[in-house]
Amino acid sequence: MTDLDIDIAARVATVRINRPDKANAMRRQTWEEIARAMDELCADANVRVIVFAGAGGKAFSAGADIGEFAETYKDAKAARAYNDLVRRAQATVHDAPKPVLARIGGLCIGGGCGLAAACDIRFASADARFAITPARIGAAYSFADTKQLVDLVGPARAKDILFSGAQIDAERAFAIGLVDYVVEPEALEATVDDYARNLAALSQNSIAVAKATINAIKAGADTEPADLRRRFNETFASADFREGYAAFVDKRRPEFD
Repeated sequence: MTDLDIDIAARVATVRINRPDKANAMRRQTWEEIARAMDELCADANVRVIVFAGAGGKAFSAGADIGEFAETYKDAKAARAYNDLVRRAQATVHDAPKPVLARIGGLCIGGGCGLAAACDIRFASADARFAITPARIGAAYSFADTKQLVDLVGPARAKDILFSGAQIDAERAFAIGLVDYVVEPEALEATVDDYARNLAALSQNSIAVAKATINAIKAGADTEPADLRRRFNETFASADFREGYAAFVDKRRPEFD
């Protein structure tokens, strides 16, 4: 039985963590499936936007599956292998050339926050709750996860979240930059669907270059890498640019391949 449920419609792939009886807690299998799914969806020309969500309506993800801890963390080697798997899976999300959205309803805890933070844009229902809780079990949050958090909320607020392990509501999460949109629960799915389908209709080349450029800046680039300069220049000789420019002149909606 798989941990993910994936459907594709209107060039948008929705990836649901499908363990509602466990509040969508994430185990080794879940992270393995996320990495595989991202590789496949990024290679699929019929998919332009990817959305992560949780099944069941009660949680995006309640974090790591404690039922696996005895095996996952039985020794330093096992712990390192598991943590490396999580990092690889999150990297497939963060580094994907396509836009990746998080649709967060209910609980978003620990590894669920890590997955959401790896996405490009986060939508939360007004009843969503967030926490990162390693301090409550004597664990630690990885460097990569912590950097993602600091990039979103800044160092002082990241310390507050990690030191206390306290839950925060969607309003507070929005105020500190942990999420980008907050909508009423009944409107969450439609809001994300509309946003995703709008992105799918835009120039995918433009979006891919924008994402790569922003990620390079986040990674510390002070000057433009040669590859990004090449991609920037090539944009203006692309079919997308010709179509977009022609559509603007003709006062019509562009149709990007």
